[in-house]
Amino acid sequence: MVSDVIAIIPARYESTRLPGKPLADIAGKPMIQHVYERAAAVRSIARVIVATDDARIQKTVQGFGGEAFMTGTQHVSGTDRIAEVARTLDAEILVNVQGDLPFLEAGMVDDAIGELRADDSLPMSTVKTVIRDAEAMNNPNVVKVVTNRDGDALYFSRSPLPYWRGVTDDGVMGYKHLGLYGYRRDFLLRFTELQPTPLELAEKLEQLRALEFGYRIRVVETVAGLGVEVDTPEDLERARRVAAS
Repeated sequence: MVSDVIAIIPARYESTRLPGKPLADIAGKPMIQHVYERAAAVRSIARVIVATDDARIQKTVQGFGGEAFMTGTQHVSGTDRIAEVARTLDAEILVNVQGDLPFLEAGMVDDAIGELRADDSLPMSTVKTVIRDAEAMNNPNVVKVVTNRDGDALYFSRSPLPYWRGVTDDGVMGYKHLGLYGYRRDFLLRFTELQPTPLELAEKLEQLRALEFGYRIRVVETVAGLGVEVDTPEDLERARRVAAS
């Protein structure tokens, strides 16, 4: 069983909707510190690294005792950024923890990597949670996922998925994909060398590239949550209220 799992948090300063997001103050700490400390508290994670191309973020992370890796500025996605770090590591499993999750729950990380630890043939894993309301099903910012009987992803979409004809006995309309990933290191390096694919470009969902090239993605249902995802100034104010409550 693999015991050496490393979490990598991609963090960039520039953001269209919330510039400087990783350094935004929440309850007296920069957001990146909240995320780092949450990831470091996960018992199955041996090491946490922030991957950034910004000296301000690097300085902040090092200031609170964290580990930061300066990457190149050419990366178009967080996955490309963590792959640069991964090339310097020898851990078998890497976890991509988004830098805008100040209330990340440890259980969700454990759920994401549990299947990778148990099954050496799996290249990639992620998590999902139930959708019970029509607003979420029809919201293009809520990514939906459907899986086969083994729990491997069939498709991810911003559209309602599957087509919903009415309330089920348990009230479940579908499943929301939560953007936390576990990767086998060798697969991650191979994945970032692949060209973007038609479905990926249509949906603006990078994980579809893996499916289009025939790789399995195990999707584990979790009851843990992301908490507040900070993408906008309004999200930031909500996160501050949660932290103060």
